[in-house]
Amino acid sequence: MGVFTYTDESTSVIPPPRLFKALVLEADTLIPKIAPQSVKSAEIVEGDGGVGTIKKISFGEGSHYSYVKHRIDGLDKDNFVYSYTLVEGDALSDKVEKISYEIKLVASADGGSIIKSTSNYHTTGDVEIKEEDVKAGKEKATGLFKLIENYLVANPDAYN
Repeated sequence: MGVFTYTDESTSVIPPPRLFKALVLEADTLIPKIAPQSVKSAEIVEGDGGVGTIKKISFGEGSHYSYVKHRIDGLDKDNFVYSYTLVEGDALSDKVEKISYEIKLVASADGGSIIKSTSNYHTTGDVEIKEEDVKAGKEKATGLFKLIENYLVANPDAYN
């Protein structure tokens, strides 16, 4: 088994507490509301929403995938750090055993956020993950993130 690590950093005009609340803590209700074509539903199938919880994300009609399940590995509400692992679903394949993610939000000098993300692809055998495959997934995630950010800009009283 190999591990391919991909790191990324981006910025947002939204401050970390508000962005973390929308992007992590309330994502299960917000994303299906503003992007039903991407995410149809999100539900807890095991646990209480904290570390160890298993969530099932069902994708919208336009997606290449039907669902994934992820396990919450870390949730630090004070330091705006969230980590989780995809453990089941058709986004995984016989080449990828699991994918672990960590997202950390840091305050930027202009009052917004710096979003630092790390993805670890745990592959089976000698399989290598191509960077263009990661970039395709990253582009979809960036599009979804921009929808959330635009929603927060357009609704300044939401998720305060």
